[in-house]
Amino acid sequence: MALIRSIATVGGYTMASRVLGFVRDVLIARVLGTGEMADAFFVAQRLPNLFRSLFAEGAFNAAFVPQFARRLEEGGADEARRFAEQAMSVLLTALLVFTLLAEIGMPWFMFVIAPGFTGRPAKFAMAVQFTQVTFPYLMFMSLTALQGGVLNSINRFAHAAAAPIMLNVTMIAALIFVAPHSGLTGLALSWAMAIAGIIQFLWMVIACHHAGMALSLPRPRLTDGVKRLLRLMVPGILGSSVMQVNLLIGTMIATSQPAAVSYLYYADRIYQLPLAVIGSAVGVVLLPELARALRSKGEEAAMAIQNRSVEYALLLTLPATVALIAIPDPIVVVLYQRGAFAASASVATSWAVLAYSLGLPAYVLVKALTPGFFAREDTGTPFRFAMISLGLNIVLSVGLFQVMNYAGIALATAIASWCNVAMLTRRLARRGQFRIDAQLARNVPKALACSLAMGIALRLGAHFLAGPLAGHLLAKAASLTLLVAGGMAVFFGLAILTGTVSAVELRRWVRRAA
Repeated sequence: MALIRSIATVGGYTMASRVLGFVRDVLIARVLGTGEMADAFFVAQRLPNLFRSLFAEGAFNAAFVPQFARRLEEGGADEARRFAEQAMSVLLTALLVFTLLAEIGMPWFMFVIAPGFTGRPAKFAMAVQFTQVTFPYLMFMSLTALQGGVLNSINRFAHAAAAPIMLNVTMIAALIFVAPHSGLTGLALSWAMAIAGIIQFLWMVIACHHAGMALSLPRPRLTDGVKRLLRLMVPGILGSSVMQVNLLIGTMIATSQPAAVSYLYYADRIYQLPLAVIGSAVGVVLLPELARALRSKGEEAAMAIQNRSVEYALLLTLPATVALIAIPDPIVVVLYQRGAFAASASVATSWAVLAYSLGLPAYVLVKALTPGFFAREDTGTPFRFAMISLGLNIVLSVGLFQVMNYAGIALATAIASWCNVAMLTRRLARRGQFRIDAQLARNVPKALACSLAMGIALRLGAHFLAGPLAGHLLAKAASLTLLVAGGMAVFFGLAILTGTVSAVELRRWVRRAA
């Protein structure tokens, strides 16, 4: 099935990127640990990543892809290309102005996004400096995302999915070759992030050229198509990126507790691996697939695609969720505990991993459900639900922070995401645009049962491997690898026995992923 193959393509490249991202984070943990410079750098990268998600990967793509796909279907490649060029020109102009204002006003901006740093002048100054260096990354990544939307719409998913690999390679190079000799690791990483944005943009320029979709840069004009794009984009800014906004709010609150920003960052990186590989792949592939199905095959075909996307997402997310809940400590210790990252930081980070993991299926389901609205050019409904979820997250974050410190922030994010899923599902169902079919209703409970059995096996395995998991690095890594491989074998073995997945289908997935 083309949908599975496309998801496997995006997921495969995303997996490669996330593996390199783990290498990067292991090096960051070893060099920076959880000190003041680490907190300052994590805040500095949070801001451009937030706006990248809002303006590029989230609201912009949600509004752009269906319109581009429609022009491609109805008017051909030339008309679609002209629309993309007009959109890119207006986007670039807006981002240039926004970036300039942000650079000038960064010290005041920092009072808002890191209020807890104000009592620590050195930490505050580092956060301002690092963010001024990283902020242009937003502009280049937004243009990269637009070109990625063009390529995804013509079923060329690989180049856009591979682009983030360059960010990780650039930052790893900075950590190995620059940071040890500069003494300013945070600043070196900030410059690496900015340079990686330029490299990714140029990569996508070349990819569009080879795909016959090279984009020029006309004079920016608010054409009817661009105006409609902006009207759809404005309510979608939060609707498609509520998780990033929730993470920013969590960061703002966490700045009042020493090292809390770092604990949440390292925990976020762990649960982001399955989220990115599964959730982002489903979201990227599903939007153009649904848009095409609605225009050429109708609602029933779109509903079938929606059901299979939810099924595949949960089939892969549920075991990942149970694994992170069952063995967060060995994962954190093996990945991070060395150099400047102490054992106390491992314990603290593990609690954040556990809290975040409770919401992992919800984060992925939001990625699988929102394209059902975006493909029908409805960005307003996800926006309203996202605002409700966001308000709930703020209230819960503030309240739970008083009781559970930083772990309460992670738990609040998980609860708010489940609220968002419930609202999205209910609205699609009421409109007759999503109805759980027999296959989905049959397979999800079985996948949950297989995942729980795997979780028990992982806990037992961690108990028997407690000695090696507390030993030297090679023994730790080998033990964690054995745990992960054993968990996968238990899950997929039970999934085949219960008929959740057929052996033939599993082999097909592996071949397509390869």
